[in-house]
Amino acid sequence: MRREYSDEELKALILNFIMRKGRWGEHYFPIDTMANWLGQVVKNNGKNIKKKVKELANEGYLILHKGNTTASLNPRLKHEIMEYIENNLSDVEQ
Repeated sequence: MRREYSDEELKALILNFIMRKGRWGEHYFPIDTMANWLGQVVKNNGKNIKKKVKELANEGYLILHKGNTTASLNPRLKHEIMEYIENNLSDVEQ
């Protein structure tokens, strides 16, 4: 079921998606594919997903690869990422 997410929930949803795929460090995932998959859950078809990916990269949680078309989680911030997901996705299905 689609629903609207707050900015923090959307960021946590992105981090959780990449974490479930096991994409840490040099093992990356295409951003377009992620936007399509998450677009099935997010109410506005995932239009904000790419914007939030860039914000997460600027905050250091994500590492962008291949001309900013793929992303992976920053292994140096593993504990902070797990904490961020727990704090912001507490009421959302994980």
